[in-house]
Amino acid sequence: MAKQLSRRTFLRTTLASGATLAAAAVHAAPAGIYKPGTYSAKAAGIGDVVVTMTFDANKITDVVLDVSHETPSIGQAAAETLKKSLMAAQSAEIDVVSGASITSRAVHQAAAKCIAQAKGEIPVEVVTKEVAKEEDGDWLGQPPEIAEKDIVATHNTDILVVGCGTGGMFTVASAAEAGAKVIGIDRFPVGTGIREDIGAIDSRYQKAYGTKVDKFEFITMATLYAGGRIQQDLVKLWCDESGAVVDWLGDRLAERGIEMWHESGDRNDETRYKHFPIGHSPRMRLTKDGKEEDSLNTVLFDYAVKHGARFDFSTKMVKLEKKNGRVTGCIAQNAEGKYVRYNAKKGVVVATGGYAQNFKMLEALQPWNLHVTGRTGAMPGARGDGIKACLWVGAKMDETHSLLKFDRCALRPDQNPGVKTIQSGDSGFFWMGSQPWLKVNAYGKRFMNESGTYENILHADEFQKGHCHYTLFDSNWVQYAEQFKMHGCSRMFPFENGADPNISWKVVKEKMLPGLIEKGYVVQADTIEELAQKLGLPAKTLQATVTRYNELAKSGNDVDYGKEPHRLTPVNKAPFYGAKNTGWMLCTLDGIQIDTNMNAIDTEGNPIPGLYVVGNDSGGYFASEYPNLATGMACGRTVTFGRLVGLKLAKA
Repeated sequence: MAKQLSRRTFLRTTLASGATLAAAAVHAAPAGIYKPGTYSAKAAGIGDVVVTMTFDANKITDVVLDVSHETPSIGQAAAETLKKSLMAAQSAEIDVVSGASITSRAVHQAAAKCIAQAKGEIPVEVVTKEVAKEEDGDWLGQPPEIAEKDIVATHNTDILVVGCGTGGMFTVASAAEAGAKVIGIDRFPVGTGIREDIGAIDSRYQKAYGTKVDKFEFITMATLYAGGRIQQDLVKLWCDESGAVVDWLGDRLAERGIEMWHESGDRNDETRYKHFPIGHSPRMRLTKDGKEEDSLNTVLFDYAVKHGARFDFSTKMVKLEKKNGRVTGCIAQNAEGKYVRYNAKKGVVVATGGYAQNFKMLEALQPWNLHVTGRTGAMPGARGDGIKACLWVGAKMDETHSLLKFDRCALRPDQNPGVKTIQSGDSGFFWMGSQPWLKVNAYGKRFMNESGTYENILHADEFQKGHCHYTLFDSNWVQYAEQFKMHGCSRMFPFENGADPNISWKVVKEKMLPGLIEKGYVVQADTIEELAQKLGLPAKTLQATVTRYNELAKSGNDVDYGKEPHRLTPVNKAPFYGAKNTGWMLCTLDGIQIDTNMNAIDTEGNPIPGLYVVGNDSGGYFASEYPNLATGMACGRTVTFGRLVGLKLAKA
């Protein structure tokens, strides 16, 4: 029987090969047949995948993959393995990377076209990338004009869901279950998947273990983190309904033989920042070769189809349509590039994932967050299309803008945070960055209590030279990581109830940390002086900082910044490690304002008939920073409101 592990366990394993892409494969040509040069081709994966191959007369000499529109932890993570496979095979006949089959097949198809171009079998393809016009600063633009004669088909339904990711898939499945005629459309060939850390209160899993969360304490916490800039009624709605939604999901998982786990709190949890143990995740089974047997996406997709839902993939919304004050549907562009109309009798639900992949919007609305960010984990569909479409029909967007960030990006000492680094993809995924190690600024000085939320230090970096900080730890780090009793996704040891951590200390020690050191994102040294030299920090100051910190750790009393004693650990056993750190963004948090029916609000404060918004396209729920000591708060909000609006519209 396959070992039962979470999806994160799969993502943390070494990428392995799967089934061979033999069908329609193009083999390497005999010597002298290639026309030397560089050729590019595009194929559809989760997004557009571009393969560029260089040839001499006899062989492939170089391969460059642009997988920037693929899911970061899956398709993008598979890129290096796919590149090596193409070079080794000297052919497009490569193995599928386990868990990244869509990206693998797109790479195969594009590589086959490159080889065919080099052999003169097909015309040379000119590949262009979508480039936003930056000069005018107009991120919103105007809705396109589509002539009636250009609309080739009309589709009628009760409910139209735009975007089939986390929120969209819950909406479609729930509406179909309730008997509505529902169509889900998505710009990609498949949905982008469902985030798996799902926050909830009063689920049956929590009740069985005795985990209790006071909803009014939770609402107070959410309000404080947002500086008061939230609609408390939305948070209260989640508190009241999220447990039942997770229980419903648990039933769907049980039908497939999949367990659900939830994180528990620690009995002794003496920290300055309160932790709310709300996270739930499926414990997916893995095959012997480490491949995940199922996924939340396939579970809900199959369930929705079973209940009559229809999915039109490779279909991108162009704009919403509004008649007599009501949103009636949308015009979309299908896989052939043709315009089609969708009419939705009961309503349109927009769930396209926010705008974390739209750097023009980010630079216009929240440039301060880009200054302290060096890596993205945003879903590839998060391009702002849904938010812009809603604004074009009169909806109102949050007036404050925020981003969900983690302090888990490592840069080489000569790199800097910002858009160029994010878009280059040249950064390290430093999962252990959220641990409360000693952290210093570019002058080698400690500047805050390192034990807090993941975002606190990133916002503090706005006041530091280079908009970054440096993390220092020693060879006792595994022992200290267990002692820290971290919460949520930063925990590297099992929770008290036995629930799995997202990524274990063993994976970090055996795979992640060595890889970061090899690529220069983490440096290793035998002395603090050597560590300072490698990080580009002043050696004398850093040595004085470490000496002072070790004295505080020995005394068990952080009189400088007040860190809790169990998180005050020395840096005194070689080898020593250090990393230059900045933020890793996951998604945007601001969006279209909604009421408790998920109905979009116009600029006068009135609901817009027929228009509903969920997930990262919706607003009113977060501001300033993400309360990431409440695991899965964003995902939990998304799935809860997705299910509620699906049921509500079905019954309308």
